[in-house]
Amino acid sequence: MQAYCMRSIGETGFVEKDRPKAGPNDDIVRPTKALVCTSDVHTVGGAIGEREDITLGHEAVGVVESVGDGVEAFEPGDRVAVGAITPDWGSLAAQDGHPSQSNEALGGWKFANVKDGVFAEYFHVNDADANMAHIPPGVSDEAAVYVTDMMSTGFSAAERAGIPIGGTVAVFAQGPVGLMATKGASLRGAGTIIAVESVPERQELAEFYGADEVVDFTESTARMPRGLTSGRKRVGTRHKPHTSAGPLP
Repeated sequence: MQAYCMRSIGETGFVEKDRPKAGPNDDIVRPTKALVCTSDVHTVGGAIGEREDITLGHEAVGVVESVGDGVEAFEPGDRVAVGAITPDWGSLAAQDGHPSQSNEALGGWKFANVKDGVFAEYFHVNDADANMAHIPPGVSDEAAVYVTDMMSTGFSAAERAGIPIGGTVAVFAQGPVGLMATKGASLRGAGTIIAVESVPERQELAEFYGADEVVDFTESTARMPRGLTSGRKRVGTRHKPHTSAGPLP
């Protein structure tokens, strides 16, 4: 099969590779839509060190091609979204609510880091029952692919921030992930959401996704987050993250 790879730092290209095989708890997926993340660009630039002919990409949706004998929730032909973070859910870190640190630092980030990614004719998904989700019939592949990283990363940030109902939160930068953090804060019940952003189009999107105040950091500092909250600091304890090893929502 053909795969789009990082050949070495600063060099990319197509490579002929063997089609991956599923282990007992794994699936093989044929991607239908995928996105390029800024992390892919950083990887090629050498941000995580040398990689030789590793398949790039970690944001994809597709169709299940084959399943391992132990997989219960999926079968060939299912349309699925695959999380950018695919931990080994039996690891201590994942069981304790830190799936991105599965077995090692950033060990839950496997695609295009410690194993081949999704920019290929087929790709491998470990612990498929927990690392994939069915795409509802009314949701297009084009829409579902944004769940795999941008939406899940922003929502996860809001969850891990432990935002109390009615609390105040500032979200710095309103790019795709920042916007999803803003929306996640809204869904978590934040009382006041302050978006920090200087680009007018992103400022408008921040308000659309739930920001109550938009601060342009290039202008007067009087309306910076500390000023808007009268200097108040949060008092309380941090919420413990949810520790379930269940599938993506």
